[in-house]
Amino acid sequence: MDFIIINGEIAKRSSARIDIEDRGYQFGDGVYEVVRVYNGKMYTADEHLQRLHQSAEKIGMKIDLSAASLKEMMGELIEKNTLQTGIVYIQFTRGTAPRNHNFPASNVPLTFVAYTKELARPAENMSRGVEAITEEDIRWLRCDIKSLNLLGNLLAKQKAAEAGCFEAILHRGETVTEGSHTNVAIVKNGIIYTHPATNLILNGITRQKALELCSFNGMQAEEEAFSLTDLAEADEVFMMGTTTEIMPIVKINGQPVADGLPGIVTLKLQKLLGDAIIKKCGVI
Repeated sequence: MDFIIINGEIAKRSSARIDIEDRGYQFGDGVYEVVRVYNGKMYTADEHLQRLHQSAEKIGMKIDLSAASLKEMMGELIEKNTLQTGIVYIQFTRGTAPRNHNFPASNVPLTFVAYTKELARPAENMSRGVEAITEEDIRWLRCDIKSLNLLGNLLAKQKAAEAGCFEAILHRGETVTEGSHTNVAIVKNGIIYTHPATNLILNGITRQKALELCSFNGMQAEEEAFSLTDLAEADEVFMMGTTTEIMPIVKINGQPVADGLPGIVTLKLQKLLGDAIIKKCGVI
């Protein structure tokens, strides 16, 4: 993908430069979003951009560009890069200023970058399911903010990779929160349970869409915390994410979830989300 957006302008990726004192580089002082693209069209872009502005507000950062303006720029970037299936990554930092823990002066402009990336749908994993481990959630207490501070997530994801697994399911004590880069749900007796949207999780856009689809299609879903014991005794477990969609988890810590196959509730919700994507973006 040859073209990017830097501070509102489309430019060649090879010409892009960010100052060494950019606060995103030195402090992780910024926010970001990842928007899925199918058939050259963005899916749930409005929801992602609304959350981007909300995350910025929560850290005292004001993004002057409206969601509509950002969406238009992202659409131009997708077209310029002839992207069909993939993502658009968009990021704002608090700008460039001499290194100081305090915020810079209010007249320091934010740094705004965006780029596209080709990324196929994970069809095989969605069909067969994946493995996960459990890992203590050591992140800060504002996981509702989609900030650049992802070291806790990365450490958990790396442990999963070293164990030959796709995801790490995080927990604070006995309470399961979410995945290292996804939201997590269990199914018990036909009912879906997922952690409520508090400061302890990121309220994922796919999570929100899944709950909406459940409501519209007569599937019972509860925003209710569940324990490690509940996780171990679940009939089904699945993750939800922008790039993973609805993905079954069929083995945790080396033990199969129920019969070790993707469950009927998970597969139904997976199809409903796929149908919603097709309705918005065309055949995928």
